[in-house]
Amino acid sequence: MKLFLGVLWLHMTPLPNSSNVMNLFRKFGKQVFYVTNNSTKTRDDLVEKCRALKFQANKDDILCTANLSACYLQSLSCKKTYVIGSEAIARELEQVGISSFGIGPDVINPNTPYSTFEKDPEVTAVIVGLDEHFSYPKMVKAATYLNDTNVHFIGTNTDERFPDFSKDVVIPGTGSLVRCIESCAERKAVIMGKPDNYMATMLMERSNIDPQRTLMIGDRCNTDILFGTRCGFITLLVLTGVTALSDVEKWKQSEQQEERDLVPNYYIDALGDLLPYLKELESEIP
Repeated sequence: MKLFLGVLWLHMTPLPNSSNVMNLFRKFGKQVFYVTNNSTKTRDDLVEKCRALKFQANKDDILCTANLSACYLQSLSCKKTYVIGSEAIARELEQVGISSFGIGPDVINPNTPYSTFEKDPEVTAVIVGLDEHFSYPKMVKAATYLNDTNVHFIGTNTDERFPDFSKDVVIPGTGSLVRCIESCAERKAVIMGKPDNYMATMLMERSNIDPQRTLMIGDRCNTDILFGTRCGFITLLVLTGVTALSDVEKWKQSEQQEERDLVPNYYIDALGDLLPYLKELESEIP
């Protein structure tokens, strides 16, 4: 189940009754997984946030792209990584014994020509996640490392932009940065997050789930719902985030299979709207 802006909370404000719904699923004996493309938080960070907002959660319940990036590179025996991204990625890498650098500002120095950049020969991977300090020097370094085809290229996710509830400002997502590096490196990244395969593989490996009895809840059809469709899950769209019902109606009429795959099995205005139905089920439990 999805853990991201627009589904369970807005920043540090839980959406009405969302924690009650999620906790009732657990009370009914259901496995609950919080699956997020957010690369700015570690699993520990997300457990802490869940508990602060009254969601029951343990570390093993969470799949986040910072951790998945570290797991993926650990499986490839990588030892050092150049990171365009957040401290969360660096912390997850450190926990599996991989060193990293590149976090934080890297501004243009007019006195230092780019041609003087010297690669660290120990770097065997480049990770691109959300980075508010994204800059031209970082592009130079990432593309230079990736010019060596033996260097692995990881993108945490491909979300194009974040939902803008003010409707006045476009907030670029990680996918915008990943595509930028793909363009200058002339290579495609291996993507960790939804709707790509690695997250699905890790979810299946970490749990014994039956796809036909698994519900994927999300607010973004081109990641969450498409991920659920590809995995064979039942899908539920909540309308408190990215995707609008008008988008779904348009895709329903499309002749393109790619767009029809974005259509959820069900939709609901908000996750908390499930609470009365779950309460009714709870009352029937002896």
